[in-house]
Amino acid sequence: MLRINNLSKTYSNGVKALAGVSLEISQGMFGLLGPNGAGKSTLMRTLATLQDADEGSAFLDEIDILNDKEALRQVLGYLPQEFGTYPRISAQRMLDHFAVLKGVANKKERSDLVDHLLNEVNLWDVRKTAVSTYSGGMKQRFGIAQALIGNPQLVIVDEPTAGLDPEERRRFHNLLADIGEETVVILSTHIVDDVSDLCSDMAIMGAGKILINGHPDEVIAKLKGSVYAKVIERNEVQNYEESHQVLFSTLVGGRTKIHVLSEQDPGNGFEATNASLEDVYFSTLHENKIQIAA
Repeated sequence: MLRINNLSKTYSNGVKALAGVSLEISQGMFGLLGPNGAGKSTLMRTLATLQDADEGSAFLDEIDILNDKEALRQVLGYLPQEFGTYPRISAQRMLDHFAVLKGVANKKERSDLVDHLLNEVNLWDVRKTAVSTYSGGMKQRFGIAQALIGNPQLVIVDEPTAGLDPEERRRFHNLLADIGEETVVILSTHIVDDVSDLCSDMAIMGAGKILINGHPDEVIAKLKGSVYAKVIERNEVQNYEESHQVLFSTLVGGRTKIHVLSEQDPGNGFEATNASLEDVYFSTLHENKIQIAA
């Protein structure tokens, strides 16, 4: 169990990145949704012991994360948004190096572990290839492999599927789902489908605060019967935004479809539609006046 209580962080430029964040996260996949600038990466970096909080506490079972960083690092797997690689160093050699850093001293044990991880993330055939030459999806899979060294109790992945093609994204989802069966996994993302596809528990974050949290089905149920959709002309979007609470617009078959939130049937060609996690996401941001960067 990961218990976070009243974490706060204000940077030297006055930006309040965390404002009293409190969460309880059990074993399994936990999705942390929010737009850029919501505070997700600050929270992840704090939990990964890469920066200090101004106040609050965080415990992984009995480990005091903020005050016993070395103990947390022994059981942590972390995949940041971006990670550097050494030129001309193969995946096999890099994983062996990371295993040494994680305290796997026995050479045979280390070799077996590296081979197992390379097979687990489907990189065995390119194990002798320099990681710097990998595609984006292959680098992400390598990142997961290094995060799994040492059988971590907490795995943090920050925006892991941004920029991946559909096939790599699906493969990455399967990897994360397997990991989440045995440990606490926090998936920080602004991609709603990643959370709806993978996570049994979630929270939406904005302006450094937790705006809503719960099981995806439970938060979706709160909007039951209040979401309506209509296909319109693209140049009509602004007019509808002035007269309706438009959650978002999307393209369907080359035409613009809008979702609106309304307690009553708005008529005028709107049709009731089943609420989705995307509706919850945008309605929560709108309700809390959180701006989404274009």
